[in-house]
Amino acid sequence: MEEELKPFWRKIFNFDWKFGLFLILLICIPRFALVLQANQTANYSWLGLIMLISAIVPFLFLSKKGRRKIGLKKPENFNWVIIALVIGLVFSISLYYLGVGLYGNSFENWYYYIGKSYNIPAGIDGEGKLILFSIMALTGMTFSPIGEELFFRGIVHSSMATSLGDRKASLIDSSAFALVHISHFGLVFVNQEWRFLLVPTIIWVLSMFCVSILFYICRKRSGSILGAILCHAAFNLGMIYCIFYQING
Repeated sequence: MEEELKPFWRKIFNFDWKFGLFLILLICIPRFALVLQANQTANYSWLGLIMLISAIVPFLFLSKKGRRKIGLKKPENFNWVIIALVIGLVFSISLYYLGVGLYGNSFENWYYYIGKSYNIPAGIDGEGKLILFSIMALTGMTFSPIGEELFFRGIVHSSMATSLGDRKASLIDSSAFALVHISHFGLVFVNQEWRFLLVPTIIWVLSMFCVSILFYICRKRSGSILGAILCHAAFNLGMIYCIFYQING
């Protein structure tokens, strides 16, 4: 009977929580450091590579059975594919209003800080902004949703769930997802110095944890990893729209 891992990897690993933890450490620690470096140098070219590696991991380690187990299959409930899009968009826009309500247009606002990495020119006209927005939206709706969902809600969750169950696995993969996003916001590089924004970071991490749980629910309800990917893509679209047309309107 075919196992989840490819024959070579079965000599080294079992498809269990230890394997999931190994993957988290293997990918998330270098990613955290590289994102911090990108925030300091304003060179984000490595981020696409991180997402590409995250997307490749399941295909590197898993057999056909394993890939199906992580949700690489046709959705079983297409209604939840549409619901996933709505959930992601609504959560993202709600998070924008929370940030503006608490912190306005300051570096304590997660979208404001993240938006600085987009380098939107101050005097850009409407057509130029639309073109730049379209480029950022397209990349934001593909690279990180595919890479992160195949990794966190895919191979990490499924390996954890094999020995711990879905509920505990979801708590673990969502925690890892949330904590690694401190490198995107929380530990910030402002005016040539590092700052740790305690309260905004707590809010941001809790938000990333909650949206991660929503990604998992969309995967489970749709019967496919596509549900999680689309929910994540819609979340990113909402975030990028808010950065371009609300914060930098």
